[in-house]
Amino acid sequence: MDIRRQLGRNVRRLREAKGWSQEALGFEAELHRTYISGIERGVRNPTVTIVAKLATALGVPPARLLASGRGH
Repeated sequence: MDIRRQLGRNVRRLREAKGWSQEALGFEAELHRTYISGIERGVRNPTVTIVAKLATALGVPPARLLASGRGH
């Protein structure tokens, strides 16, 4: 699977597990809601800085956002 799509799936899964909207995650990560949407759809190619911001907001290590499968 494309790494962008994998990142998007992981972000969406973790965001939904927290009960957050894309807007809420955007607020926590200091990113715009439409940028979060693009990441989740796999159409954005975020930098490592953005991955780190998302990971911090979601309370997980950055590697977890890039991992395949649910067991990570």
